[in-house]
Amino acid sequence: MIDLQLLRQDPDVVRASQVARGEDPHLVDEVLDADARRRSALTEFETLRAEQKSLGKRVAQASGDEKQALLAHTKDLAARVKALQADAAAAEERATELARRIGNVVEEGVPAGGEDDYVVLEQVGTPRDLAAEYGPDFVVKDHLDLGEGLRAIDTERGAKVSGSRFYFLTGVGARLELALLNAAVDLATRNGFTLTITPTLVKPEIMAGTGFLGAHADEIYRLEADDLYLVGTSEVALAGFHAGEIVDLSDGPLRYAGWSACYRREAGSYGKDTRGIIRVHQFHKVEAFVWARPEDAADEHRRILAWEKEMLALAELPYRVIDTAAGDLGSSAARKFDCEAWLPSQQRWLELTSTSNCTTFQARRLGVRERTEDGTRTVATLNGTLATTRWIVALLENHQQADGSVRVPEGLRPYLGGLEVLEPVR
Repeated sequence: MIDLQLLRQDPDVVRASQVARGEDPHLVDEVLDADARRRSALTEFETLRAEQKSLGKRVAQASGDEKQALLAHTKDLAARVKALQADAAAAEERATELARRIGNVVEEGVPAGGEDDYVVLEQVGTPRDLAAEYGPDFVVKDHLDLGEGLRAIDTERGAKVSGSRFYFLTGVGARLELALLNAAVDLATRNGFTLTITPTLVKPEIMAGTGFLGAHADEIYRLEADDLYLVGTSEVALAGFHAGEIVDLSDGPLRYAGWSACYRREAGSYGKDTRGIIRVHQFHKVEAFVWARPEDAADEHRRILAWEKEMLALAELPYRVIDTAAGDLGSSAARKFDCEAWLPSQQRWLELTSTSNCTTFQARRLGVRERTEDGTRTVATLNGTLATTRWIVALLENHQQADGSVRVPEGLRPYLGGLEVLEPVR
């Protein structure tokens, strides 16, 4: 959650961040008020506690009426001390509850505004002109038509078995997903990440610690009988991996790559991308997750983005990088870069990766610290997508050929047994 020390020392920074996010800046003043009441109650509590101790010595030495008077005063003092302790606890609970509603302080330079106010940082590669290649009568196929022709994607049977937004990946479809994920694993381990296969069910305190139980809690599947949540990203489990620990960052950031199934209810997305496998309830992903010193976090963020771009180059996809606007950031992110690949069938950009710098927001909630010469301090967390099922959408569409076959990017061929072309099944 938000750093209360920053809130006290520089509340205007937090107010400005709230405004940039399109959130209520008055929450800052409410937190400060509750915090002031807590500190005032604690100060008075400590004063009366000291008086209590002093009074105890006087009672032991007194006798007669003086002792009775002191005992009566002691009883009254005890009641006041108890009330002040309760007041301080209530004010602290209120301050914490309000502080948890304040999003992370956005980095300087993050665009203000909402979903459409992003800034394009760069575009890499040029989308293919399929009409120029195959003639003006060529009809661009979407990923589902291509996938069904390859017998790689079966949404009809997915819906029969599990309902809408579910699917089967079959044959080369299943192999293609594994190829992408294994390529991501190789890239991650080559760059010093520790590979993990993470739990997909987590406790409420872990889900809350990552900031996912805020405004978008309705997108998360919950198993009420077990009081567990299904993760929408292995970021959640990896964030909890060192919860309550003091980590050693003396040799640099701790980097983990998490492979997991992911689950999202997609609440509020009714009617959006219902065809195919763009927006589904279950998928697989390899996620980069990093613990770093706060002063190293921005540089580490750029490194994760570079690794994502390396994966996109391997897949030979035209893409652009956007700097997400403050109002479109999750509550934990101080800054987020998205990589969006070109989608020929819809003539638009489709998000394939995101990388977020969460600074100390998640680690503070989860109690992850490092030891320094001045004691301990909260560390920073970062995350980023290295590959996921959705990449199949962009791969099939961008590498389609006139006969319905799909060219395999050279970098993925070793993961597909050397296959150069995915052929339709006649």
